[in-house]
Amino acid sequence: MQLRQIGDTKVSAIGLGGMPLSIEGRPDEAQAMATVHAALEAGVSLIDTADAYHLPGVDVGHNESLVARALSSYGADTSGVLVATKGGHLRTSPDDDWSTDGRPEHLRQACEDSLRRLGVEAIGLYQFHRPDPDVPYEESVGALRDLLDEGKIVMAGISNADPDQIRSAQEVLGGRLASVQNQFSPAFRSSEPELRLCQELGIAFLPWSPLGGIGSAAELGARNEAFQQVAHEVHATPQQVALAWELAKAPVVVPIPGSSRPETIRASAQASELVLTQEQLTRLG
Repeated sequence: MQLRQIGDTKVSAIGLGGMPLSIEGRPDEAQAMATVHAALEAGVSLIDTADAYHLPGVDVGHNESLVARALSSYGADTSGVLVATKGGHLRTSPDDDWSTDGRPEHLRQACEDSLRRLGVEAIGLYQFHRPDPDVPYEESVGALRDLLDEGKIVMAGISNADPDQIRSAQEVLGGRLASVQNQFSPAFRSSEPELRLCQELGIAFLPWSPLGGIGSAAELGARNEAFQQVAHEVHATPQQVALAWELAKAPVVVPIPGSSRPETIRASAQASELVLTQEQLTRLG
């Protein structure tokens, strides 16, 4: 498995997005555990989770607790696995309404709760999940700075951020911004400016929904002829081509495809070894 860098930590070039294991349509416990274990067996050393990955209005932190159980039951050394989690985005309403809470006091409590669920003394990478329009961005990121200074978190990141917010976070954190997690895929390319800024600043860029999102990943080839054609040429799947294309965008890119089955995360992990020609990359755009 190819390696990439987040802060001072080397991780697998492909991570595991844990969201599908805990939201609507989630698999049973045995399949969820098998999926995380399959990721570890494939060399995946970055697992992305969040306190908001759960069913609407119930079992807050389900995915964090699941990841913790999966790591502890793996039966091999997992000390090299970076668990990244997030706070500041909520789905506590039974009506499936998402909301934001970027108040420093909320983020501090959310971090404490995540520490407890993950069973760790410090969170490897803690990310501000989504800007709160009712709270100045600098105040929210300031909470991460304080958690970083106190040793509650090892690295700080942000998610769903624009270029100005990336620059602001980097300033508030005193140059210690480790990652930016934004949506990016063949069908969603509007985060290209953020990707380029991360490359310029040496900050890891973690595309979420890198295959188009839950329910759309399977149709990637049918929706994009170029990815289907290149997949045929390199004897791979369109999904693997999409991940290899993203990795080729910049050395700071670490896609985190979601998965709810062992076979899909194994296939995603193999994409890190797929080499595309410049001509193929030009066709993909």
